[in-house]
Amino acid sequence: MKTFLLIITLSISLCVQSQTDKADVLEDLEKGQGMQIQQQDQRTATLKSAARFFGSKDDLTSVISVIPSGSKVTVLDSDSAYFRVLFEDNEGFILKRQAVLDDKPVSASPVTPDQSTKTDMNRGARPVQENQISRFSYLENKYGTSTASKINSGKIWKGMNGEMVRDSWGNPEKINRVISSNTVEESWTYKNTVLYFENNNLVKWGPRN
Repeated sequence: MKTFLLIITLSISLCVQSQTDKADVLEDLEKGQGMQIQQQDQRTATLKSAARFFGSKDDLTSVISVIPSGSKVTVLDSDSAYFRVLFEDNEGFILKRQAVLDDKPVSASPVTPDQSTKTDMNRGARPVQENQISRFSYLENKYGTSTASKINSGKIWKGMNGEMVRDSWGNPEKINRVISSNTVEESWTYKNTVLYFENNNLVKWGPRN
């Protein structure tokens, strides 16, 4: 009798554990599906006109910068009046009326090695990273050959935007920002030089004091 009761108890325990494992698996699948939906729903938008980029939609003095017309931003969320967007690694808000959503959502396609790469890996050879491109190729695809040559050489010139300067000189040691009316003035401090911007356009530079 004791043996029979022991067998029944073990059977019940195994059934409960099995149901728990299935529930965990379903929960993981639901989480994964939610992440996929979130990635598929991510959109970009193009600015129809220059727009103030607010750090907070509830504080209109929290202007991070002025985003030039024609720029693309990644849309993270929206309400009746604002888009919450990502621009140049900064997260903030722009007015919806100043941008239009692009037709195609942004999606991160999984990288699948082709047959030749799989064959090389099976042979023990080091796989070739096809997505690895040189710095110049990256700049050329982004700006065109002429501009890419100057940026690749570390040159700066009037009219560059902040992203171009970062691609040429890297990130500055510090940035000072002054906002007045519709103008955002910034000074970017590098090791020996200070660059001066107005509405994200480089206007002049000089030696660091």
